[in-house]
Amino acid sequence: MNAPGEHNLAVLAERAFERLGDYESLFFEGKWLTSAEIHERSVRVAGGLRAHGVRPGDRVVVLTSNTPEVFISYRAIWRAGAVATPVIFLQSPPELRHILSDSGATAAIISPELAGLFRGAADGLGITTFVIGENYAELEAGEPAGIEPRGDDDLAALLYTGGTTGRAKGVMLSHRGLWESGRGIDRATRTTTATRALLPLPLSHAYGLIVAIGEWHADRRHVFVLQRWFDPAGWVEMVAEHRLETSPVVPAMLPVLLAQPRGDRDLSSLQYFGSGGATLPPAVRVAAEKAFGVTVLQGYGCTESSGVVSTETMPEHRAGSVGKAAPHVEVRILDLAGKPVPAGEDGEICARGPGVMLGYWNDPELTAQTVRDGWLHTGDIGHLDEDGFLYVVDRLKDLIIRGGFNVFPRDVEDVLLEHPAVQLAACVGRPDAEHGEEVVAVVQLAPGQRVSGAELVEFTRARLARYKYPRQVTVLDAVPLTSVGKINRKAVRDLVRAGGGDES
Repeated sequence: MNAPGEHNLAVLAERAFERLGDYESLFFEGKWLTSAEIHERSVRVAGGLRAHGVRPGDRVVVLTSNTPEVFISYRAIWRAGAVATPVIFLQSPPELRHILSDSGATAAIISPELAGLFRGAADGLGITTFVIGENYAELEAGEPAGIEPRGDDDLAALLYTGGTTGRAKGVMLSHRGLWESGRGIDRATRTTTATRALLPLPLSHAYGLIVAIGEWHADRRHVFVLQRWFDPAGWVEMVAEHRLETSPVVPAMLPVLLAQPRGDRDLSSLQYFGSGGATLPPAVRVAAEKAFGVTVLQGYGCTESSGVVSTETMPEHRAGSVGKAAPHVEVRILDLAGKPVPAGEDGEICARGPGVMLGYWNDPELTAQTVRDGWLHTGDIGHLDEDGFLYVVDRLKDLIIRGGFNVFPRDVEDVLLEHPAVQLAACVGRPDAEHGEEVVAVVQLAPGQRVSGAELVEFTRARLARYKYPRQVTVLDAVPLTSVGKINRKAVRDLVRAGGGDES
């Protein structure tokens, strides 16, 4: 039998356990799990998967809220040589049906609260199903399994993009790509002394997945406190109770945490936040650093890059940037003609390296459009400065063209977030007969705050160029977000074009 590849994720996990030993490593809902317990359960689950017919290369769906079984299942799936297919738990039945059918999954591991949703969506597909707390025990009763050989470029994970602009696409990620991205995260965290982290992110998203893999590269014992899902009141409580030092977040979480009452809870143990998944408005970064006494380290990546392109570190961080390219990544900025642009000039962010996806599942045409000559075309606009720091400006597809002038939604959103009453903001273009597109925005106010849309229009008018400021700002009870906390621009566009919300 051939040996596993050098970057096999199951080998990485096993070596981490051998190197760091047994200790209390994961706290979840009142109970500690040791690293030995997690390792031994994963070895048995791998054997259980094999006994139930899962073969190397088979796709195994993981549809759960955050639980310890997510960590265990990922390890077991890779140990069995199968392909982890994480699915965000906030899916509609048609979206889930598409993912299950498109992936050709043979098995699934699900939370009991999602069993009804899953069974309805999976009807007739013949997927062997294991429910945590129910027949998942059958997997744990399996004989301990060794590591199935898989090459560095073999498929390790199939992640489906959010589908906010169309049907979700399966992104194929290799063992080496995820291995290298995990090492990129670990190298950034090594510039801090923090070892105790709160995980509120869905582990079924690329960002959460890479944070978990990063632990296996660590030279120190790391302790994780896991939230089933993001609970801001619980977040404050857990940080204080367990003296936690860091927490990976997406930008939309920070305004919610800033508004959360703390009472007499001591959060002074916090050292830094890792922020990724979307651009972080400067006003939110400044407010978070001041309120929590932390440094916010930003990173940048996308599912198609195995989650990591660039990271900030404690020694190297610069206001407004998302850090320098990770060691395994090359970054260049191209104009619309595909030619490199000088430092400081905006263009499309492109990345090359082992983290670039193997391709889109069952879609070679879209793969060829997105990855050209080994370079991933991210669809994001940004620039590099003279020192190699990367700055993300906006999504190319979100660009608003008003009367021939380019308007980046983020420029408008950053100004709106400077207003003390605004908690979240989203800017989009609305079709307009005179200007082609008109700049409009929606906002969500901080608790207890009141301000009218007209007042916010005047606020931005005084701070933005004439062609940039929004002609309409609509106050919403809640700005639409995706299941991973990003602004759902498709939903915002649909809303403003339908005239929803309150402009008063």
